[in-house]
Amino acid sequence: MVVADLHVHTTRSDGTLSLDEVPAAARRAGVEVVAVTDHDRLQPELDGPVTERDGVTLLHGIELRVETETQRLDLLGYGVDPTDELRAECEHVQRNRRERGARIIDCVEDRLGVSLPVEPRDGLGRPHIARAVAEVSDHTFQSAFDELIGDDCPCYVAREVPSFERGCAVLSEACGLVGLAHPFRYPDTAAALSKCASLDAVERWYPYGRTVDDSLVDDAIERYDLVPTGGSDAHGETLGDTGLDAAAWGRVETALSV
Repeated sequence: MVVADLHVHTTRSDGTLSLDEVPAAARRAGVEVVAVTDHDRLQPELDGPVTERDGVTLLHGIELRVETETQRLDLLGYGVDPTDELRAECEHVQRNRRERGARIIDCVEDRLGVSLPVEPRDGLGRPHIARAVAEVSDHTFQSAFDELIGDDCPCYVAREVPSFERGCAVLSEACGLVGLAHPFRYPDTAAALSKCASLDAVERWYPYGRTVDDSLVDDAIERYDLVPTGGSDAHGETLGDTGLDAAAWGRVETALSV
């Protein structure tokens, strides 16, 4: 039974739930703990690393994309107590998101001859643009990614992200735990897991929608003495599809309190 969903997005980035709506969604799913992990953004409405709202425990978290020598990875920080360095890094990333978003929007509008109902702003991601494309063209959300704005597509624009070392440094100063997100979503899972030598945790439970070799993650957990985490990566209104049972959450809770 999932009691803790430690990977949830809100309207602060590319989710559809507002922060105020998260507790009710958690209760509907029978989830007691939620980590709010928006992309590259902090949650100013959470006044501590761990708070209680409407009977649900909320962890202030963040998902930060970083650059390694061979691929980009996503790091999850849990129990955020923001530092000036982390705030500055997030602002730098958001400035680049605005600039990148403007370039993608301009490209799509020129290519399709439409005006998209979306503006460059903090927190803007490609899902927002894909939804806008679907509103004003024959494209679906998915075909917008597949044919226009996905990696290597004509309107794709890469964004700037911090180095792995920089990301680890700023997150380690501000968070109780720092872990690797969804290791099987990267081109080179083995290389991604090797980076766990510098981390506290790894996402062990995740809804990949396909069969993966969990033993690779279990080996990394043992080799690097990692705390196993997990979550649904929810961007919609349904939480708890994947996450931690009571025992696994207890281990995370203990690690956060150390």
